Amino acid sequence: MTALAILVIFPFAMLYAAASDLVSMTIANRVSILLALAFPVVAYAAGMAPGAIGAHLGIGLVCLTVCFGMFAAGWMGGGDAKLLAATAVWFGPTPMLLEYILFASIYGGLLTIGLLTIRAFLQPVTGVAFIDRLLERETGIPYGIALGLAGLTVYSGSVWIDIAARSAPF
Repeated sequence: MTALAILVIFPFAMLYAAASDLVSMTIANRVSILLALAFPVVAYAAGMAPGAIGAHLGIGLVCLTVCFGMFAAGWMGGGDAKLLAATAVWFGPTPMLLEYILFASIYGGLLTIGLLTIRAFLQPVTGVAFIDRLLERETGIPYGIALGLAGLTVYSGSVWIDIAARSAPF
């Protein structure tokens, strides 16, 4: 059961966040809440020590505080801030968190450059609402796509996958 939770909860939350930000420019609170609430349960079931679980939750709180400041300054969206913090809980005070932030920055930069380039050449006249919204120059960047891809990139090579492989019944 632990292996299934590890292989389903985080990856599907990242996919859902990326897809919903692409289509609607929003990331539902339930995604971040699910990630934050599922982490201690899954971590405990996987054998993580209570002190380590607390350290992971503390990192999430620090990230939420920093990201809230960035949101207040207008540098990032609220859904992005909450998703980044909830994802940080899973990676905790490890090199995986730095790797996640690095990949999110790279993917976010490529996404931004790509959208700005496309917007310079195409008009929002496709008739598909979410595509037209993405093509409008006033529209922001759906950074949840970058956060989701970065989360999946790092998670796929993380200790979580090793734990799932060791605890799988097959």
